[in-house]
Parts: sequence; C-alpha cells; structure tokens
Amino acid sequence: MSIDGWKLKRLDEIGDIYSGSTPSTTKSTFWDGDIVWVTPNDFSQLNTPYLATSGKKITPQGLKSCSAHILPPGSIILSSRAPIGYIAINTVECCTNQGCKSFWLKPEYNAEFVYYNLKFNINKIKNLGEGTTFAEISKTALSKVEMLFLEDKKEQEKIAAVLSTIDLTIAQTEAIIAKQQRIKTGLMQDLLTKGIDENGNIRSEKTHEFKDSLLGRIPVEWESNNLSQSFSITPRNGIYKPANQIGRGTLLIGQTSFTKDRLIDYTLARRAVITETELRLYHLQEEDILITRVFATVDGVGLPTFVSDLPEEAVYESNMLRLRINKDIILPKLLFYWLQSAQARRYIFTSVNASNQTSINQMVLNNLPIPIPPQKEQERLLQILEKDIYFLMRETSLRRKQALIKTGLMQDLLTGKVRVTELLKDIDL
Repeated sequence: MSIDGWKLKRLDEIGDIYSGSTPSTTKSTFWDGDIVWVTPNDFSQLNTPYLATSGKKITPQGLKSCSAHILPPGSIILSSRAPIGYIAINTVECCTNQGCKSFWLKPEYNAEFVYYNLKFNINKIKNLGEGTTFAEISKTALSKVEMLFLEDKKEQEKIAAVLSTIDLTIAQTEAIIAKQQRIKTGLMQDLLTKGIDENGNIRSEKTHEFKDSLLGRIPVEWESNNLSQSFSITPRNGIYKPANQIGRGTLLIGQTSFTKDRLIDYTLARRAVITETELRLYHLQEEDILITRVFATVDGVGLPTFVSDLPEEAVYESNMLRLRINKDIILPKLLFYWLQSAQARRYIFTSVNASNQTSINQMVLNNLPIPIPPQKEQERLLQILEKDIYFLMRETSLRRKQALIKTGLMQDLLTGKVRVTELLKDIDL
C-alpha cells in the first residue's frame, strides 16, 4: 500500500525491537547503580514525550545478569503491559524491564515522527494485547503490526516539528491551569474562612477580631449556622424513572451531564415521561444546588452542582438531593463554592455511609456548618471568586480547543491526507 510517499511498514522494519528484563531483586549488588532502568510506572510521571530518568536504577553487574539491552538516546520505548500504550523517547542511555518493548530506530526514521505515529495508531497495538491475568503484547505480535510511514525524513521532521509545537502550547496551558488551580484552592480557603475587610484585604487574627464558632475561628462580623437553616424549602431527593419511561419528555438531569466545573451540560441530559405532580415536586430552577447523594467512590459523594441557564423545564434523578437556598441568608453561588471547600469536604467524608453503597443522607447535609458573612461582604467575596474561576475556566476551554486542533493535525498529517509542505508554505520551521 502506498500513498504519495507513504508506505505500509511492519514495525520490525523501522528498527530493531527489544524486550526488557529484570535483574534478581535479591542481589543488592544489582541495584542502586547509575543505569536508567525504565518500567511502565516511569511513564505515568511524564508530561512530555521525553524520558530522562527512572525510579529505579541498576548496576553494570545487574545489566550483565539479565537479558536487558542498553538503548541509545533517541530510541522509542513502549509499555507493553500494565498498561499497554505509554510511549516515550529516551534522552539518555537506558534499558527497560519486561513490561516494555523498545525500538532502536533505523537512521532513516525521525524519533519524534515515530513517536507521534505510534501514538496516532496506538489502538492497533492495544488490540493485540494478550494474557489471561492482564493484557500484554509480545515482541512477535508487535513486530507484525503494520502502519503507514512517510519515507522522506525531512518531511518526517517537519511533521514532528508541527506536532511538537502544539504539544508545547498545550503543556504551557496546562501549567497555567495547574498554577491557577493552586491559587484558586488557596484563595477559596482564605476567602471562605477569613473573608475580606472593607479595604478589600483578607482578614488575619493579627489585625482583626475573630471568634469561636461551629467552624472554628471566624471573623466577628460573621455568623455560622447549620446548612438546614439556609433552606428556602425542604431538600428533596430526586426522582426514579424506569427504563420504559426514558428517552422522551422532560429533561432529566443526571450525574453524567455534570461538567468538571460542576455545572450542567444540558446536551448530555436524558429525557423522561414526567407527570404534572412530579414536575411540581422535582422541578429545577435557577440557582438550585444539586448534591451527589450516591456515588461509586467517596470522593464523588456530596459534591455540589450549580443549576444555571436552564434551557427548559427540567427535573433531576434520584441519586441527587436538591437544595434551594434562602438568598437573604447566603448567596447560593457562594454556598456552592463553600460546599467544594476543603473544610466542607472533610466534614462530608467523615459522615459518608459506605455499608452498601457510598452515600450521604439529608441529615448529614442539615448538620453541615456553613459560614454566613454579612450580605455586602458575600457579594464582594463572590465577585473575587468568580473573577478567578472565570480565568481558570477560560484556560480550561482553551486547553480543550488545543487538544482538538492537535487531533485534527494528527489525522491530517499522519495519514498523508494533508502534506506538511502545503501546510507550512508560509511558516519557517
């Protein structure tokens, strides 16, 4: 098979393939040396294509004692079990354990190009996984995998340069998101436990008066109550609908429609046949808060989701609890952020029922202590939090767009559909 400069190649045609090995773990002289010895676990720490070190290292004696091979820098290392599919380019001489397969590439292949081509075709490799205990791909099976490879090395390098550039852009955006997430966590903790004074400064016990409360020490201007004292109506568990009533009718909001930002993507919601009485009892309105009542793991229990921008009438599923808040006591959006705070989560974690399924009940939420700053301060706190969170959401959205661009580029450039020379007419690489 040939597509204008591309040829179908077996993976053993692009370089020599090696399996890894492990020295005896009972011989101390084989370990804690200077030779980088890569295992699948080392890939999980990478956020670039490049691997320069390993969690464990072996000695020359350890290397001689087993069948591992030293690989030159610029080889390709693939995890072949637990799990299959991690890929990296080594930047230093190294060897691997038996959970990896490695390619000592022929000189006509660019390492970065091969890396991206393997990533693009990784499902071909994963589908060959064998083993009754865990999936694994053998050297023999890997050798027989066929992929399209570009023959012109200079064009390989240009494709790799384009994809490396978008990867670098994505990595920079992810670094910004990680930094902003740390800032957000710290800011929420400060704002929701200390607040801000009339000058816009975060309070401190060194400069402001604090008092004891259900939450511990809080500013003297604040109150603290149990969550039950902020409800405008009694919380209600959601509605269960059998399968024969799903697929048509009213929007039925479930956990699968929640975004990472704890908002609702209504396009992912199901529909169900709902009676007028059920709509009256279980309807959602703007600024309701849905609490995850039942979840597979403790981490997911008690998380809030904020209801906003309702496109039409909607109800919610039985594995959630609806809170409707008295805005004269606390602003619903501020409470939404408080319910995500470390202090609130700790309280919920200690109250989770894990006997049959991981869950919480209404009594747990009723007794959850919450801070109640003065209304004007609540507005100021919310304004600061929203500004910071808007920036984080904007960067997260940008990260998603960059990932889509990368996917499109890989689809175009690694199939021969679009030639990189056409794409780069006006770009100097």
